[in-house]
Amino acid sequence: MSAIDGDARPLVGLRPAEPAVVTRPPRGRRRYADRRFARWVSPIAVLAIWQLTHVFKLISPTKLPPPSTVVNTGYNLIAHPIPAFGSLQGALLVSAERFAIGFAAGATVAILLALLVGLNATADVTIDPLAQSIRTLPLFGLIPVFIIWFGIGTFPKILLIALAAAIPLYLNASAGVRSIDTRLYDLGKVLQISRTERLRHIVLPGALPQALVGLRLSLASAWLSLVVAEQIAASAGLGAMINQAETFLRNDVIFVALIVYTLLGLLTDWIVRVLERRALAWRTDLVVR
Repeated sequence: MSAIDGDARPLVGLRPAEPAVVTRPPRGRRRYADRRFARWVSPIAVLAIWQLTHVFKLISPTKLPPPSTVVNTGYNLIAHPIPAFGSLQGALLVSAERFAIGFAAGATVAILLALLVGLNATADVTIDPLAQSIRTLPLFGLIPVFIIWFGIGTFPKILLIALAAAIPLYLNASAGVRSIDTRLYDLGKVLQISRTERLRHIVLPGALPQALVGLRLSLASAWLSLVVAEQIAASAGLGAMINQAETFLRNDVIFVALIVYTLLGLLTDWIVRVLERRALAWRTDLVVR
């Protein structure tokens, strides 16, 4: 054995160096962040093009006020209300109250009817044909009828919002109840659960995915009907502000009111999407948006 071999002793207590671990964010989370960023690209691009039309004087600002003017007008309507239009927050509260009452009434009736039609054959053949007939009825064509019946007060506006909210929610919720697997009902009979437990553990979870889709459609339809309903000789609210702005040829005020409508609709839709992700966390096919 050579001197080198003789000096070669095993190194006791030492371990081979471990490779450095580079921590990276999960791929799914990174994709979600990229997707959220990408969703802002098109709105920002539209705002930029909109502002450039004013910078290069392509469109008259009286016809299409630039975003900077709209933001400034919105600030003035909040901080320094104009007597002809009132305050933006005051009009917003009036419109939000109408929407809340109408939507709550329409959604309550729609859910109750959907459960009744989905669980009872007699109700299915008596109520559903009427609901399907109302679905094909031009909703905004009822405005003159409502004016003749109820006048131009608050009630016809709330009734129009309630009808607009009830129809899509009823259709989707009732379809969700009908689509529940009948074997789940058979399992409930075997387990001898009560009607309340069957409703809680079988019907509601089974119909929830489609009912939430109907809820999003219902919210969009209710906001649209609010815009139209507030054009019926409204004395307060965002619709009244639009009518006054039309009289004084203030397109900037009209755009402020329209943008507020849009933001409110997006806000309620976002709330439902968050609720959908939490309530349907058990679904593996649910795509986070």
